[in-house]
Amino acid sequence: MKKENKDNVVVKTTSQNKKKGKRKTGRKIFLVILIIIIALLAFFFYNVQKNGGGMKGIVTTVIGSSADKTQSLDDIYVLCLGQSRNMTDTMMVVKYIPKTQQISMLSIPRDSFVGTDKSKATAFDKINCKYQISPQTTLDAVNKLTGLNVKYYLTVDTKALRDLVDAIGGVEFDVPIDMDYDDSSQDLAIHLKKGYQKLNGVQAEGLVRFRHNNNGTSYSSAYGDNDYGRMRTQREFIKVVINQTMKPSNITKINELLDIANKEVDTNLSWDVIKDYIPALLNFNTENLRSDMLPGTAQYCNGVSIVIIDTAKAKAKVQEMFLTDPETNSNGEENTVADNTVSESTTNIKKNSEIKLEVLNGTGSNAKLTTAITQLQNQGYKITKKGTTNVTSTTLIIDRKNNTKTVENAIKSLLGAGQIKSADDNNGVDFTIILGQDY
Repeated sequence: MKKENKDNVVVKTTSQNKKKGKRKTGRKIFLVILIIIIALLAFFFYNVQKNGGGMKGIVTTVIGSSADKTQSLDDIYVLCLGQSRNMTDTMMVVKYIPKTQQISMLSIPRDSFVGTDKSKATAFDKINCKYQISPQTTLDAVNKLTGLNVKYYLTVDTKALRDLVDAIGGVEFDVPIDMDYDDSSQDLAIHLKKGYQKLNGVQAEGLVRFRHNNNGTSYSSAYGDNDYGRMRTQREFIKVVINQTMKPSNITKINELLDIANKEVDTNLSWDVIKDYIPALLNFNTENLRSDMLPGTAQYCNGVSIVIIDTAKAKAKVQEMFLTDPETNSNGEENTVADNTVSESTTNIKKNSEIKLEVLNGTGSNAKLTTAITQLQNQGYKITKKGTTNVTSTTLIIDRKNNTKTVENAIKSLLGAGQIKSADDNNGVDFTIILGQDY
């Protein structure tokens, strides 16, 4: 309402002034919010670029990691277990090297004998039965079998595989043979034709669980029959799944994939560890993936089908897959590059039996010292000194003879922990190893 004074001047009422003041206040609040949003977006995209840009930069920023952390990541070992009905159909030791984007996968036969006397073997002496006790018990058995010090396990229910394959729209795969198997007790009905085809989640589960047909036929001996064939198919299928999951089109499904992982995956890896490795994995190329299986022989002992691991061949396979740089061939010699030079002189690379170690226990646990010494001795290292020192958090591997990086990294890979440092000679040992609580 307006009023006119004697000089015909329009005067605004109090209510009109209040409305105008509210509009000004509202515009100010909106501008402040807009400025905050712009500042946050600018800060976000600054960090995206700082973390490498593109999808990797976005993922790194969103999960709260950084490019600096990604570039300084250590190698990591994980025991991957595929489980169904409290049994494991898949058992693999996986090593990921972020700096070189290499992955090594070693299948462990699920019937591997881990008892003490094969003449008295029972079904409970098979390594896959350890899972019925706990994943940690399985991990301990795998470490004893391989001589490694794997700290982390990751168990994946077969339902997670079904859901993952369906979430990414199916997986194109070359099925190696006709598969025809039914087992109502396991709710399995596997009916696949040989050849290249798109598999849905249910078909993918059948593929990786298949051992033999209803009529008893299986994979060819050249491919690897029964469990050996299944392990080979599992490794090949994992390569294909990784390739498809890493496609940029699947970034929009990240929430769905995380939900599957949250419901169907159990692990002792903390989120603080996982979040730093996720961005690094986005650069992974399956051409950099090496895979094999722990060598052994299937036998019937005491009426039980078991696999006896060949100790000497297993030791060599572990050395090849996990303790040798990927650029180094199985003979311990560096592969030549395009200009026919080598990155390290092979004459400088010592054999394990030539390397003398001093091992000091800073873990506070005598059992860990015994385990470490057994590990090192099983790989041929000479322990010339051992003792105890103050408890320390971090394992140190002190090179006292200016050894090659290949030799240093092999010891670190075997222990599964350690910072490498250099120091002066100390009574003729090649390395002083101070075991820390991270061992």
